[in-house]
Amino acid sequence: MTGNYLLDVFVVAGIIAAGLGLLFVLGRIGRRLWRIFQGVDDFLDDWRGQPARPGHPPQPGVMERLEVIEHEVQTNDGSSLKDAVRRVEEKLTTHLENLED
Repeated sequence: MTGNYLLDVFVVAGIIAAGLGLLFVLGRIGRRLWRIFQGVDDFLDDWRGQPARPGHPPQPGVMERLEVIEHEVQTNDGSSLKDAVRRVEEKLTTHLENLED
């Protein structure tokens, strides 16, 4: 290399230290990326839902949950939340009108 034994030892040690430092930095970056990908995977699992498995009930996906919400905020056969609020409002209005009389 340079012809000076001691200088060659330091050059090789510097190359090894730089390589180990680079591996450490790449490992940290890789670990952070892995955490990000795990979070995305968890999000997608929640979005799609999970089938039933031993000891765990099925988890509906986002679209299934939105269908339930849609059912509750539209008038239908009287079982929705909107229908219940409408019934309470009508009874309250009737009650307040009776109190005024």
